[in-house]
Amino acid sequence: MDVKDFDYELPKELIAQDPLDDRSASRLMVVDKDTGEVKHQTFREITGHLRAGDCLVLNNTKVIPARLFGVREGTQAKIEILLLKRMEGDIWETLVKPGKKAKPGTKIIFAEGLLCGEVIDVVEEGNRLIQFHYDGIFEEILDRLGQMPLPPYITHQLKDKSRYQTVYAKYDGSAAAPTAGLHFSPELLKEIEQMGVVIAEVTLHVGLGTFRPVKVDNVMDHHMHSEFYRIEQREADKINAAKHLGNRVIAVGTTSTRTLEAASDERGRVVAGSGWTDIFIYPGYRFKVIDGLLTNFHLPQSTLLMLVSALAGRDNMLRAYRIAVKERYRFFSFGDAMLII
Repeated sequence: MDVKDFDYELPKELIAQDPLDDRSASRLMVVDKDTGEVKHQTFREITGHLRAGDCLVLNNTKVIPARLFGVREGTQAKIEILLLKRMEGDIWETLVKPGKKAKPGTKIIFAEGLLCGEVIDVVEEGNRLIQFHYDGIFEEILDRLGQMPLPPYITHQLKDKSRYQTVYAKYDGSAAAPTAGLHFSPELLKEIEQMGVVIAEVTLHVGLGTFRPVKVDNVMDHHMHSEFYRIEQREADKINAAKHLGNRVIAVGTTSTRTLEAASDERGRVVAGSGWTDIFIYPGYRFKVIDGLLTNFHLPQSTLLMLVSALAGRDNMLRAYRIAVKERYRFFSFGDAMLII
């Protein structure tokens, strides 16, 4: 399976640079996963595609302000750190720019010493393990010094940090937002609950591996980075009850999808617990849990486009994307939504 099989042409002006003032005002493309039929609606009209007994699964991870700017000790050379995942204590796996001079033993100073870091190891793909030193509470210092880790295709400054956060974000840990959930307002979620739709939550801390380009020609040679997930027993019970009753499980985002599929047994029963997953879903995969998916429009040749193609078929997806380009949908993190059902 060639990575080029998941390519499409996207004009740069269709990449959304800013979130809409109203979260739920985006457009919604509804795609029939069996026939590929496409409908154009607004996001608020998602209620017309949900029914009592459905289980809507949200990823309640919270994005941390993971981008830090400092200087190398003794040189004053500028250096940028992106926190990827906490390994233990105050040791983090990070992406460092420029990385060549960030050798073990290199010390980095942030905000004139409010926070200091020392490179202690070089790991997979050149990422650095950094041990941080500080006085006080790390999360408070990070909130003061850090910036939201917006994807590189977003060049505008984000005026309000909360707009790269879902309204139901709870647990710190992500280096990127589960962007399908950005469309929901508290009012819309309440309306959906009042319809009799069951809302369940899972946690998957999104790493940059989800968004990194596939650098191999053969899709099956690509390896996903591992990400931490957690599912509480009461949330697993909600999802399993819906499946048992023959109701639909609809994942909000590819991260919720990967969590559910990774944490389920061969019978499709979701098992509560926590761990790390590097599950890679591409065409040919047989879904065990989800029946539908709410997602955004993804980058060409990305693992995310492969995942949605596994659910609805590559030809159906590429056709839907061509229609989205023609109809001037807004793409990627701050863009419009797609419901595959």
